[in-house]
Amino acid sequence: MTTRRVTLADVARKAGVSRATASFVMGGRSDMRISAATQARVLRVAQDLGYRPNLTARGLRTSVTRTIGLVSDTIATAQYAGEVIHGGLDAALANDHLLLIAESAGDRHVEERLLEGMLDRQVDGIVYGAMYTRVVEPPRSLLGRPVVLLNCLAEGFPAPSVIPDEEAAGRTAAQALLDAGHRDAIYVVGGHHVTSRTPDGVFAGRERMSGIEHALRRAGVAPARVIECAWAVEQGYEEVRALLAGGHRPQAIIGCNDRVSFGACQALQEAGLDVPGDVSVVSFDDSGLASWARPQLTSIALPHYQLGRTAVELLIGGRLEPVVHRIPMPLRVRASLARRTHR
Repeated sequence: MTTRRVTLADVARKAGVSRATASFVMGGRSDMRISAATQARVLRVAQDLGYRPNLTARGLRTSVTRTIGLVSDTIATAQYAGEVIHGGLDAALANDHLLLIAESAGDRHVEERLLEGMLDRQVDGIVYGAMYTRVVEPPRSLLGRPVVLLNCLAEGFPAPSVIPDEEAAGRTAAQALLDAGHRDAIYVVGGHHVTSRTPDGVFAGRERMSGIEHALRRAGVAPARVIECAWAVEQGYEEVRALLAGGHRPQAIIGCNDRVSFGACQALQEAGLDVPGDVSVVSFDDSGLASWARPQLTSIALPHYQLGRTAVELLIGGRLEPVVHRIPMPLRVRASLARRTHR
């Protein structure tokens, strides 16, 4: 047995006013000559009856549905990026909107179908997201619509982008070592993420390396070596193991993500070196590995929550100028960083 939905007509009849008056009160219209007593009575009756506005009908009248869509490749199911969704949901709730979330797994055909479904449901705008920061080509179906690009950039596409400030994060990593007195034998492991699949590196790698090199250069310091490799545990382990076997003795390592840094720490400890007593390690991303590693990794955090929240706030607020919003990446200082004592 279904319960009949309370209508605006029910509220008007119970409050003893016209349907138009009830509509004005429930819509928050302040430009109508409706007494305070009448407004209070209508609102009280609506609450007593459990009235909720029919947003679908209102959307047909006003072309505003108070719903927005978030379509991405793998953000929702990624191991570390759930906070992006959390931030978007919080921003939507705070602004009395509903956030619809869909994922394409990188399949362009699926992506088109998902976007068509959301646009058919008359969402007020779309957050178009990517798991890894990169340049994308948004579907043509989004042209001329309210869109915010989340964790991606699109050349010539008239929409704002919200991305992590990776270049500033690189400066932060290098400065953390400099502030701890490290100036010699600083090795960078991971570099630009140059591999056979990414011969030019990745966006985060290029930005992080730019920041690292800028901060070191400004301090008159040069890295002992930049080791290019895939950002994986085994690569960090193998590269640092080979480095030590070749007679190199780092005083500090910047690992370009937590997986690389975790592998690097394993190689250092296997060689009998103490982290951070012998070698300080600074990392990026602040994933679960950073806090589970022993010692725990000092890491620059990806601002997942703030990325999602900012994208949704820009869309709801109608701030759609095609500019890039760079979200700060905070430093999480943990046990892998120690002050260098010069003998």
